[in-house]
This record gives sequence, structure tokens and C-alpha cells, in this order.
Amino acid sequence: MLLYNTLTHKKEPFVTAEPGKVKMYTCGPTVYHYAHIGNLRSYIMEDVLEKYLSASGNKVLRIMNITDVGHLTSDGDTGEDKMQKAVKREHKSVMSIAQFYTEAFFADCVKLNIKKPEIVQPATGCIPEFIATIEKLIEKGYAYLAGGNVYFDTSKLEQYYVFHDFKEEDLDVGVREGVEADENKRNKADFVLWFTKSKFDDQELKWESPWGLGYPGWHIECSCIGMKYGGETLDLHCGGIDNAFPHHTNEIAQSEAFLGHSWCKHWFHVLHLNTNDGKMSKSKGEFLTVSLLEQKGYSPLAYRFFCLQSHYRKSLVFSWENLDNAAGAYNKLVAKIGTLLNNTDTVDEAKKAELLKPFTEAMDNDLNTALAITAVYDALKSDANAATKLSAVEAMDQVLSLGLIDAAKASADKAENTEIPAEVLALVEARKEARKAKDFAKADELRDQITALGWQIRETRQGTEITPIQ
Repeated sequence: MLLYNTLTHKKEPFVTAEPGKVKMYTCGPTVYHYAHIGNLRSYIMEDVLEKYLSASGNKVLRIMNITDVGHLTSDGDTGEDKMQKAVKREHKSVMSIAQFYTEAFFADCVKLNIKKPEIVQPATGCIPEFIATIEKLIEKGYAYLAGGNVYFDTSKLEQYYVFHDFKEEDLDVGVREGVEADENKRNKADFVLWFTKSKFDDQELKWESPWGLGYPGWHIECSCIGMKYGGETLDLHCGGIDNAFPHHTNEIAQSEAFLGHSWCKHWFHVLHLNTNDGKMSKSKGEFLTVSLLEQKGYSPLAYRFFCLQSHYRKSLVFSWENLDNAAGAYNKLVAKIGTLLNNTDTVDEAKKAELLKPFTEAMDNDLNTALAITAVYDALKSDANAATKLSAVEAMDQVLSLGLIDAAKASADKAENTEIPAEVLALVEARKEARKAKDFAKADELRDQITALGWQIRETRQGTEITPIQ
């Protein structure tokens, strides 16, 4: 399998330290709010990657952290602690907030057919590991105490900016634009391993340490959790592209300084999901969550289909019109599969292997899910019998996880002659006219009205399908 490596800036064969086994680390959510669908794009693509590696005969150990302390709003060392920000918003304890949004995140994952990793570790459960690692970094001369905090000394590294060709003099403070300089740092790019002089007097979570009462920086958690469960090397580290710097850059710095050797050779990053106004954010505009998609009548799996139609290394633009198009295509695909159900054919294994070959070639070429979906369409258009087509689609969908056959069966089981109220039919016709006029705001408003009346609409090859909400 060829897989793009952000560390080397090229596609290269994905090779593991131990043949047939993959140690895969995924940066998990900061559980201070619901995950927006931009966050979830990364987890969808990582899920497809894990499932394809498994389908290819590998035993995959996937590790994920849950950030419930230490993540500041800048992603660097300034701003407000995101968990503390949630405390002020909701007037609850940090741990109750963390538990609620962790459960909400995995509920979204279930709706999107994202498999839960074998190991899920909250950061607050590894404080002794963080302290022990920081002590070792101080002992080895890679970290120092200043102003009450412990910092990693990036000047001790031969190369710090491993994902980019940055030079320190090109950056104001070594982190993201708009971050204020920390006078305690010896070098602009140094970062905090442990805070004891918190800017926040009301910081709820603090622990005793050799350097005083405090809490860990965000970056140290992934290194320690990765090493705790994956040992001294990982085969694959995943995350959104915004994690590459400074978070993953800092992970590599501290992990390899601690270990004295290479830690993870292959890095997989998913590009942003953007709106027409720019990068998606919890603080900008309508907060796009899986629940909101459902409220507007969309299946979460239609959103997964929307994501898989694009390559993970391309930015993807979200709009309701684009999602409408994806939902319509998804429903047509399900309808096509529905015509193959209840056949009496026998699977032709040789023909099935032939149908699966383009799918495998697409996935082996840097996880090209768009071409993999094309392989599904091509299988359905082939001259194979119905049983062979269904068997091939089922095999492909074990990786894509679009729930295609289950959706086709569910659709077939619905009552054919449900009486639709005249009010709903009138709204559906008005929505068609709004869409023709490209008045998508009006179309969305009419969809919401239809949903409020207990009905959902889907665009299919046969036209608009109107069904009661179950």
C-alpha cells in the first residue's frame, strides 16, 4: 500500500516494524464541546484507513487519547484552557463536562459507523506517566524550569520543524499567529511540559509534582499515552492537518528526546473541511454537528458518503447544497442495491475477485476513497449476477462502512402505500420550486417544516422519496 507520509512529503510504501501488525495512534478530541463535522471528517478517514489495513490482513492496535486537561485555545502555550472555558459556559465540574462530551463524541461515532479504538485513554488518567517523562527529559538536558513552569528546550534538537522548512527567525514566537511571547522561554519555539504558574486562578484540575502544584501541557499527553500502550515505536500516527504544527511537531521532539531514537516513521494527516466562509470552527456561524444534520433530515451516513467522495488530502467545502447532492447520490446508490435483494443467484467468486480489484487498487493508492466508491458503482453496472454484485459491494462496504445493504433492506421493508398528508405534499412541492430557483435558504426552511411534521425527504433516482420519521 502506498500512503502519503507528511514527514517525508511523498507517497511511500507503508511498512510496519512487525509484519502483519500495525500500531496506530489517533489524536482524540478535546471534550469541552460537541465535535463539529469538520473534526469528524478526520475520524471518518482514519476509520477507513484502520478498516482497510485490517481487511488487508493486518492486526491493528489503535490507540486514542481523550484530552480533558491542558489544551489551551491557541494550541500552543497561551489562551484559555478549553476545559475551563466549558466550566464557565456550563457551570459544571470539569469531569462531568468531560464525561458528557466524551459520551457525545462516541455517540456521533456510532451514527457515522466509526469503530471505537481498542484503547481510549483520558489524559487525566496518566498524570504519573507525564511527570516521570518530564523528569527524564530534565535529567537528559532537554527540559528546564523557568518561572515555575517546565519547558522543552528545542535548541537541543538537530531539527525541530520536522514537517515544514521553517526557520526560527521567520516566526514571531514559534507558534501560531497571534500568540504572545512567553518571557520564561529560552527560545521562541520552546513549549510547556508542565504548568505551575497558571494564568487561571480558578483552574480546577491540578496535581502535585516535583515542580509544584500544577497540570500538564497538551503536547506531553499524546507522547506518553502512545508510549504507554504502543511501546517505544509507533507505525502510524494520525490527526487533522492542523495538528501537524505545533502539536505533532512537539510530540516528535519530546518523544525522540526521551527515547533517544525515532518514534513514529509514518504520519497521516487529513485536510480541513471548510465552509464557503473559510475553515469550520465552533466559534464561527452555525455550529455544524451530527445532531444538526439529523434535525435537518440528513442521514449521518450521507455525510460519511460526502466525505468519502473526496480525497483526504484535499480540502473539502461543505454547503447544504453539496450535502443535498451527496445525500441524493447516496439514496440512488441504496435504491440500486435494493433492486438486487432477494435474488436466487450463486456468488461467482472469480467474478467477485475481478470486481474487487479496482477497489483494492484505489485504496492501495493513498486511500483513494473517491475511486473506491467508483468501484462500487462499476460493480453494480457490471454483467455479474445479482448475488455476486451484492457480495462484492458488501466486501467493499466493510471498509467504506456506508451501511449500503442495511439501508437497502430497511428501505425495502418500509410500507409502500403510507398516506402522506396534503400539507406535507404541498411543502415538498414548494421545496422543489425553491431548489430550482436556487433559493437554498428557503429550501432548508421548508425541509425543516417537513421534518417538524414527522416526515423526511430524500432525493432518489425515481424522484423525491417521502417517508415518515421512525
